[in-house]
Amino acid sequence: MAGLSSRSAVAIHALAMLAHRRGGSLTSAEIADSLDSNPVLVRRILGRLRDAHLVRSTEGRGGGWSLARNPRNITLYDAYAAVEGGQIFSRHTHPPSGACEVGRNIGDLLDAEFQTAERALEQQLGRTTIAGLLQQILASDNEAKDH
Repeated sequence: MAGLSSRSAVAIHALAMLAHRRGGSLTSAEIADSLDSNPVLVRRILGRLRDAHLVRSTEGRGGGWSLARNPRNITLYDAYAAVEGGQIFSRHTHPPSGACEVGRNIGDLLDAEFQTAERALEQQLGRTTIAGLLQQILASDNEAKDH
């Protein structure tokens, strides 16, 4: 099963950082530092976000990455869709035996279940915006500082 990769988490992290910058830009190295990751990986993810019109890049001195849309208009699903390819759930890597009662029938039934689960994921991720997530992040940080 292919499933989700860490690309979604990296993309959402980067978008939240850019939203926190409030219109300013960040370099891929600055974002990578926060992720404790490699700037090359971050640039690849940012490139996909740019292709989806979620971020833009400016080259040269003082350049970097910035949001292309208001963070209230970017959902977690937008980030997910920009960086994850294909279905979350997949069928068997090899078709099961047609001679078996289970093997003959499980594929279509699993497809229906998997599609329902994927729609639920899309709906859930579509409910949270980058602005809303950033608000939660800042509230959590303030709570931690108060304790």
